[in-house]
Amino acid sequence: MLKYSLRRILGMIPMLLLISIVVFTLAKLMPGDSFSGEIDPNNTDPQYIEEMRQKMGYYDPLPVQYFNWISNFVQGDFGKSTRFKIDVADVISEKVPNTLMLGGTAILITYILAFLMGTYAGRKPYTMADNLIGGFNYLGLSIPSFVAGVFAIYIFSFSLNWFPSNGSVDITIPNGTFEWYLSKLHHVLLPALVLGMLSTASYTQFLRNDIIENSRKDFVRTARAKGTPEKRIYNVHILRNSIIPLITFLGFDIVAIISGAIITESIFTYPGIGQLFLQSVNTRDYPVMMALTMLFSFLTLVGNLVADILYGVVDPRIRLD
Repeated sequence: MLKYSLRRILGMIPMLLLISIVVFTLAKLMPGDSFSGEIDPNNTDPQYIEEMRQKMGYYDPLPVQYFNWISNFVQGDFGKSTRFKIDVADVISEKVPNTLMLGGTAILITYILAFLMGTYAGRKPYTMADNLIGGFNYLGLSIPSFVAGVFAIYIFSFSLNWFPSNGSVDITIPNGTFEWYLSKLHHVLLPALVLGMLSTASYTQFLRNDIIENSRKDFVRTARAKGTPEKRIYNVHILRNSIIPLITFLGFDIVAIISGAIITESIFTYPGIGQLFLQSVNTRDYPVMMALTMLFSFLTLVGNLVADILYGVVDPRIRLD
């Protein structure tokens, strides 16, 4: 396991290097540049503009610009945001806790609901409750997240007034108090439900089908023939084997939650790195956009690695080494 993990981590280095080249090239191919965010609007002297362009390295050859950017990036210097006028690392670090809270809450809701509904539907297939759960699953799979977000805001925020429609916390509550943490949880629940809806529906159906399939296998029939209690048959032989693939999805959820947060955070005006990424694209804040793209790529590779490792841990038949 350790050798496999080290090989995968070392293999991520050339992959990230290739991704950085693609990110840098695409940023340079985009129309315009972020220079308009750096100049002083009260000072439009052409000589000043030329000096600023020279200082920012816009006239250097592209290989030199890439080398300067990637060398600074490796050292933790992501550049300066042209929109916020501060270091990119400070801009991202301010938004990361909100996205982590949103993603963690969405994953928690997804696995709790998927486990409860999937196990119930799997143990009592083809009943009215199973059909209702299946209808909910197909509805969740068919509705895009941006449509579900709009309907969720209209129903639960405007009509029922159960959840706030935007923001991450009530700004009138003092920071760090117990009411402040409750407010953050209250603000994150609705977008987390929308963000985890697709995964909840697919995992529920997957777990339900896997339980039904495992209950018909020979080792379950053998256990029943030996007089093994039904509860032990279900918990040890059926459920344990059915949740193995579900656990391995946790690694891929890291990727799915981050990518889905870009849309969800924009709909709910939730101040996370997903909304920050879209804002950086619209305002041509290239340092922030390039740093976030590299972050998303890194999380994708880490998520795939976690999924492979978890699969080897929960299923002893897999030998990664």
